[in-house]
Amino acid sequence: MTTTALDLHADPIDLTAALVDIASESHDEAVIADAVEAALREQTTGFEILRHGNCVLARTSRGLGRRVILAGHLDTVPIADNVPSRRERDSPEGDVLHGCGTVDMKSGDAVFLHLAATLDEPTADLTLIFYDCEEIAAQYNGLGFIERELPDWLQGDVAILGEPTAGQIEAGCQGTLRARLTASGTRSHSARSWLGDNAIHKLGSVLQTMADYKPRWVDIDGCEYREGLSAVRIDGGVAGNVVPDAASVDVNFRFAPDRSVEQATAHVREVFSAAIDSGLVTFEITDAAGGALPGLSNPAAAQLVAAAGGRFRAKYGWTDVSRFSSLGIPAVNLGPGDPNLAHKRDERVPTAQITEVTDILRRYLLG
Repeated sequence: MTTTALDLHADPIDLTAALVDIASESHDEAVIADAVEAALREQTTGFEILRHGNCVLARTSRGLGRRVILAGHLDTVPIADNVPSRRERDSPEGDVLHGCGTVDMKSGDAVFLHLAATLDEPTADLTLIFYDCEEIAAQYNGLGFIERELPDWLQGDVAILGEPTAGQIEAGCQGTLRARLTASGTRSHSARSWLGDNAIHKLGSVLQTMADYKPRWVDIDGCEYREGLSAVRIDGGVAGNVVPDAASVDVNFRFAPDRSVEQATAHVREVFSAAIDSGLVTFEITDAAGGALPGLSNPAAAQLVAAAGGRFRAKYGWTDVSRFSSLGIPAVNLGPGDPNLAHKRDERVPTAQITEVTDILRRYLLG
């Protein structure tokens, strides 16, 4: 199979288009990984390069005193008739590039690859990590495999993930926890409902508790995080003439990074303690991932904020910055593209944001 050629010295806008044109849905990243690996080997100097499955890693070791990690995933969600890429120079939004992955996150990958090939004298050693399977279940996440199998590659002073942020630093991330509250009852014919015990009705107090919930607003390093407790799924019912004997509601708690998973679990349990302790419902955690503190007081992160003109905000969604935070490495999200357009059929990125993020990181890495 012929490897697709990438020109890392090209304008990052054109490089983004070239990456988008290589289909790379999760679990199908071999072709794009081949192209990235070949380009790094042929067009960069001073990098140690390693291929690990469909992950491509590269790093310098010049003894520069600090190390910056640039990390981005190569996979996309399933294509929705939006590959190959299409550039629209006179759209209502200006010059935009359309295509699957333009936002999430091949434009960020293009910026990192371009800088690796064109930075002559950076003031920090660089580690580049391009990984697979970010868009699907965490058990497949390539960065997780690197963390477990190649931990020395995740050592650094600050980590930057190219997740879409519209060119503004989004620091840290909130944690996420999912819990299921299940009610049991007795089935009966709905014409004789008094003979049954309606499990769905028992969830009424649980839903009211969420409706009345007042979320915290938390300021950390100048980033304001807003927590949220939401019902995201409800199950129950047998037939149109049957009183149901089982029902459940799935709850998602997005929590600020000053809470641990254990503290978040305890908080959610306390919120529903009346229903749980009375035996009205049972309670189980179905999924949880800790957040990441912004770490903007760290000198390396503070320099990045300065290079971005002091523009930063909190990241509400969970991202892989959490993995770096758990290792004690300050981590931020910074990439082109509006995250609200990620995964959409009309996914698109203003080309000016690709240029802007390239300039921000060039200033930062040149000191």
